[in-house]
Amino acid sequence: METRAQITLLDRIGIPTTFFWGYLGLLLFMIGDGVETSFLSRLFVDQGFDQSQVGVIFTVYGITAAIGAYLAGALSDLWGSRKVMAAGAIIWLVLHLVMLTIALPTRNYALLAASYGLRGFGYPLFAYGFMVWLIAGSPKERLNTALGWFWCCFTAGYPVIGSLLAAAFLPVLHPVGLLWLSWALVGAGAAIALLLIADRTGRQPLAAPEARDLKSILLGGITIMFTVPAVGRGAIARVINTTSQFGMWVFFPIFFTQQLGLPIEQWATLLSIMMGANMAAVIVVGMISDRWSWRKSTALFGGVFCAVACVVLYYTLLVASSNFLAIAAAAVLYGVAVAGYVALPPMMTAQAPERQGQAMSAYSLGAGASAAVGPLVGTLFIGSLGLQGVVWIYAALHLASAFLCLSIRSPGDGRP
Repeated sequence: METRAQITLLDRIGIPTTFFWGYLGLLLFMIGDGVETSFLSRLFVDQGFDQSQVGVIFTVYGITAAIGAYLAGALSDLWGSRKVMAAGAIIWLVLHLVMLTIALPTRNYALLAASYGLRGFGYPLFAYGFMVWLIAGSPKERLNTALGWFWCCFTAGYPVIGSLLAAAFLPVLHPVGLLWLSWALVGAGAAIALLLIADRTGRQPLAAPEARDLKSILLGGITIMFTVPAVGRGAIARVINTTSQFGMWVFFPIFFTQQLGLPIEQWATLLSIMMGANMAAVIVVGMISDRWSWRKSTALFGGVFCAVACVVLYYTLLVASSNFLAIAAAAVLYGVAVAGYVALPPMMTAQAPERQGQAMSAYSLGAGASAAVGPLVGTLFIGSLGLQGVVWIYAALHLASAFLCLSIRSPGDGRP
């Protein structure tokens, strides 16, 4: 039973007390999901698969993650968020087990692509299902703070703490042992959240009975991108936002270890530094955006800054790989730059205030799609252009997103 002091402390820092165990469960789940980020592509290469084959696996994963992110909100309306989270956890745990016990030991490429690729449905259904529950059940006057804690737990787990665990325990547990640890962490996080969240809102469908039309719920987030073109442009910008990030997570560990000859544990540490900087920068860039302009800050700090930062990171690794401080500084620069797109959600919802849920579905679809587009760009061009050419494509996409963001005008020049 919670004491009054505990309730006051949680309230003071902006965490709804009824969702406390959900935050803890999300953190553990995302730590488990993020453990693999720094080494999994290298593990697949070590199993005898080439970079293009590995790129295909991660592209399939990205596609299913995009679909899962989009469906989390729609299925919460139809089933309730708790069932959506449970479905995501079951998908993740079962398919991860198939990968560990059958696909990897037998080096069966088709089964590996299917088990890991389809596992992509798991984390967005769980995490974004919880986010929808949080939005529905939190006090409206503290919703932004509650969502801030959501993203803090999400990013802290995936990939910051997950990558730190990998860096610390890879020499002891080795990749497969760490994948078993991730399975245990995901299971523990799911159990804590599903069994202990006190709020009742997400235990039943969120949509009113008369509004539970499957077709309109599932298609609304897509149709709004055409009926309100600014939302569509925002969704494309959201795809680009983390396209380079997801591409780097697939191809940079291979480049880091095979071409530069550096230990994978060092890449895991670098990744944690990068995303730790991102966590801090999200708050600062958000404050700047509110005081200046959503669209201008997103175009400058997101589009232009990201284009420069991903090129700087690649060439710093190439010419100064022995200087860890230099490459860590470049990683911090990139992590800060990725935070530059933080104002995209309010930019998009401001275009259709009466359809904010559908605008957020479009945003979530873009977020999930970036996990597919990043590896896909690398898969298509790394053979002909090399990693250097792929990085320049990422930079060009970021510059294109700057123009997209500048075109999304809201009341008050991006500050409705």
